[in-house]
Amino acid sequence: MIDDILLEAEEKMSKAVEVAKEDFATIRTGRASASMFQKISVEYYGTHTPLPQLASFQTPEARMVVITPYDKGAMHAIEKAIRDSDLGVNPTSDGVVIRVSIPQLTEERRKEFIKVARSKAEESRVTMRNIRRHAKDSMDKLLKDGHLSEDDVRRAEKHLDEVTSKFVTHVDDILKHKETELLEV
Repeated sequence: MIDDILLEAEEKMSKAVEVAKEDFATIRTGRASASMFQKISVEYYGTHTPLPQLASFQTPEARMVVITPYDKGAMHAIEKAIRDSDLGVNPTSDGVVIRVSIPQLTEERRKEFIKVARSKAEESRVTMRNIRRHAKDSMDKLLKDGHLSEDDVRRAEKHLDEVTSKFVTHVDDILKHKETELLEV
């Protein structure tokens, strides 16, 4: 039973780290990247559709992304969604493709993005602490019901703390990397 609880907690924490990686990938740096557009949703025939499902992305230059919609009728909706997003970019269209030039980040904008990255990292840490608390509560309930001994619960809690610490450290490392990337001119 303890192993199941610990395994479930570890899997959930691993997923939380993956979500954090995806969130960090959407934070814009000075370089063009298709991952910047992952979280953008486009109003497409009355349905909110993720942009990557509607178009392909290419980065021919370090500061440019070329977006080729699969359906040319979605061109204006895609442009509007990009313009309305928090990326701070202005797309241009030639009727076939949408070009997005990535402007140089100002010092102020870089600091804003670092704050966003830190808040996303904190959200991830909170998620992991909640997972830890839930697993600990499950073990305490098993102890109270008499299914486990106190020694087993202590050992499991120690292991749970180690796992939590490992995943929190992983998120912190990802945050440091993102901060370095954002401060790079």
